[in-house]
Amino acid sequence: MAGAVEARLAELGLALPDVVPPLASYQPAVQSGVYVYTSGQLPMVDGTLAVTGKVGAEVTADEAKELARTCALNALAAVKSVAGDLDRIARVVKVVGFVASASDFTGQPGVVNGASELLGAVLGDKGVHARSAVGVAVLPLDAPVEVEVQVELVDA
Repeated sequence: MAGAVEARLAELGLALPDVVPPLASYQPAVQSGVYVYTSGQLPMVDGTLAVTGKVGAEVTADEAKELARTCALNALAAVKSVAGDLDRIARVVKVVGFVASASDFTGQPGVVNGASELLGAVLGDKGVHARSAVGVAVLPLDAPVEVEVQVELVDA
């Protein structure tokens, strides 16, 4: 049975996707004590990247912001895979967003807002977090954006 967080996703017209399978030797998420750390989540939908390239060149900032939102949704799926229930999230502690950027692109914070805004819309005050938004030369599979999330859980 879906909990309150998944009901909120449905209200927003979203569904929790399947966990994106690892591209290499790692786990999508691990739990250590009361924290869950996700691996970097790419904007995969049904196993594929819809868009590739650098933000500020082949990909617009608005497109990348939407892709960051997809990354955050994938991160929630990864959290659920180890926590069992998204209603166990006490709060999102930290979000790190990586943006594959053209050499003159400086709008990384606006891109990563896509992830932050999704977490806020879904989790309310529990979605408020510390964050880093980093421009990088290239990401796996030529993805425009990658997001990792750390959450604190309440006891089951």
